[in-house]
Amino acid sequence: MTDQVERSDKGFRKLIVWQKAHQLVLLIYKLTEKFPKAEIYALTSQLQRAGVSVPANIAEGYGYGRDGQTGRFWRVRVARSQK
Repeated sequence: MTDQVERSDKGFRKLIVWQKAHQLVLLIYKLTEKFPKAEIYALTSQLQRAGVSVPANIAEGYGYGRDGQTGRFWRVRVARSQK
């Protein structure tokens, strides 16, 4: 017998890891506001996109929470992040 966790559309927001990742994104955006305008399409953009991908991947992975899909999802994400 497997325990099914009821997952709402926005249930991932209750996860502490998602909350901390979201705080990181807000911090990244605040810090990158002070970067030189010459960096807006280079370093600034890259940092912001990388930061946003963390909570986005957590939210996406939350939706895979059954039938062993979560483990596979995270193994793929970790492998991609190490590139």
